[in-house]
Amino acid sequence: MKIIILGAGRVGASLAHQLANESNDITVVDRKPELLQEMQARLDIRTVNGFASHPDVLSRAGADDADMVIAVTESDEVNMIACQVAYTLFRTPTKIARVRSSEYLREERLFVQDALPVDMIISPEQLVTDYIRRLIEYPGALQVMDFADGLVQLVGVRAYYGGALVGKELRTLREHMPSVQTRVAAIYRRGEAIIPEGGTVIEVDDEVFFIAAKRDIRAVISELRRLDKPVKRLTLAGGGNIGLRLAQRLERDCQVKIIERSPSRAREISEHLSRSVVLVGDVADQDLLIEENIENADVFCAITNDDEANILSAMLAKRLGARKVMSLINRASYVDLVQGSIIDVAISPQQATIGALLAHVRRGDVVAVHSLRRGAAEAIEAVAHGNATSSRVVGRRIEDITLPPGATIGAIVRGEEVIIAHHDTQIEAGDHVILFVVEKTHIAEVEQLFQVGVTFI
Repeated sequence: MKIIILGAGRVGASLAHQLANESNDITVVDRKPELLQEMQARLDIRTVNGFASHPDVLSRAGADDADMVIAVTESDEVNMIACQVAYTLFRTPTKIARVRSSEYLREERLFVQDALPVDMIISPEQLVTDYIRRLIEYPGALQVMDFADGLVQLVGVRAYYGGALVGKELRTLREHMPSVQTRVAAIYRRGEAIIPEGGTVIEVDDEVFFIAAKRDIRAVISELRRLDKPVKRLTLAGGGNIGLRLAQRLERDCQVKIIERSPSRAREISEHLSRSVVLVGDVADQDLLIEENIENADVFCAITNDDEANILSAMLAKRLGARKVMSLINRASYVDLVQGSIIDVAISPQQATIGALLAHVRRGDVVAVHSLRRGAAEAIEAVAHGNATSSRVVGRRIEDITLPPGATIGAIVRGEEVIIAHHDTQIEAGDHVILFVVEKTHIAEVEQLFQVGVTFI
């Protein structure tokens, strides 16, 4: 696929790295030559120096025959105009724009073909807000991913000593919870992936990914670790777009405090909140955290624009007694370094954004993609089409489907019915199939499984 990425910032660079390793033809456009030189030294891509929305720049980037334009510059306006130019002058089939401002997002009439022809809008702040909200909803989880409009969830949990299933074989899970259907999709032990089988024994500190209907998630978490109490007291370090959106979503159910350094920004966000407490101060001020009883906080979430401030304030809050701490971290190299140490959950906005973009890049009818473990693994929701003649999956039992190494089918959604996959489960046309792929090098093979052959009419 020929893809033009507009913007060589963190999201653009992460996306280029992900897609260039999957045999796509990638061109990156940016105004800063030093960023382009750095990317070209590491990746097999083309680069074009110039203003992303200018017609001549898009032409030099190959927009005449590009399959997709992904506009992820720092400017909403540049991203939207670039999509307009790509559509008007080059008839680019798929146009994706990153739009941050909620003022644009609330006007759906803007993003139609006869106005601003953007096929998909990516809002990183909204994606991260939803991601953090799901983690707060399930206090013991490391990651929570939605599929089939929330009917099914894939959850990552660290197994703790004393969990009912810890030290036991996976096949005993049904004995522990006879009324709950679930499947363990993958286990990571000391950073290495383990393909789960009936005889696999879960050990303390294993990172376990399981899939289940949303209604059963808490029951399964309780088998792997002590179920944490619901979050009632939440402290947000940073009053930016993410902090404001989280407070608006959660202030009805939680006692929310926001710490914001800027007095003017603090006043602004307080006008949009009805129950939350907004404090002016430094998120890493120990005296302020003690004064605000941080030891009683169920969750401390550091979400400023400064990685170091987020990491240090989260570590400080944990040392002062906060039950669980999360930190927003933009630098990919920091994420694995800090998660699981003092900081409970490290949140990468790039991975959340890239997952949403990949659903439009994947071949076959892929509805949702979640990128995991810094892009090394993926969870995919794909729709099965065709019949037994034209499809490699329709009309076949799971045990008869040749899956690539490390790929597992966790669940099938048929209408409103959630079916946890077993060896004899048969896939039907129209089923939404949720797969976990341990090594993304096998993604192309998974895509081929869900592409319909030429005999299907």
